[in-house]
Amino acid sequence: MTQTEADLRSRTFTWSDPMLNAAEIGRRGGLELLQAMSRGELPAPPIMHLLGTGRLEAEEGRVVVTLEPQEYHYNPLGSVHGGVLSTLLDTATGCAVHSTLPAGVGYTTLDLTSKFLRPASIASGMLTCVGTIISKGRRTALAQAQITDARGGLVAHATSTCMLFEMG
Repeated sequence: MTQTEADLRSRTFTWSDPMLNAAEIGRRGGLELLQAMSRGELPAPPIMHLLGTGRLEAEEGRVVVTLEPQEYHYNPLGSVHGGVLSTLLDTATGCAVHSTLPAGVGYTTLDLTSKFLRPASIASGMLTCVGTIISKGRRTALAQAQITDARGGLVAHATSTCMLFEMG
């Protein structure tokens, strides 16, 4: 199969140095850092520019991230790729955990268990992913996230365990 010039599409995006935010981990608590990003005082991480996510809202233990599906999110079947949805779920669960952490404490995802309940596409409208913390201990935290479409239909659900550690 060959493509003609008329079939080709392109996308260009920019991002800021991700180390700007990483440097703030020791100076700001997680909630303060996330809220500074949502206000535009700190740049969003490069992955958010890569995916083309929309708004980020954060309060302690809860994060909302949006994504307007685009063709560049599609798999060969013409729906949003599960990896894109998983990245959105991982972002929301991780940021929900991050919103509870004091300055100097970082986290990383240990596992992400995702369930895809219905396909998403441009016709789905805005996808809203809400992540909430379920439990937090000294070394690990458990969070969950749900993606809903513009009509409120449940698209995907995930749980995630994050490891907590001192930075520096």
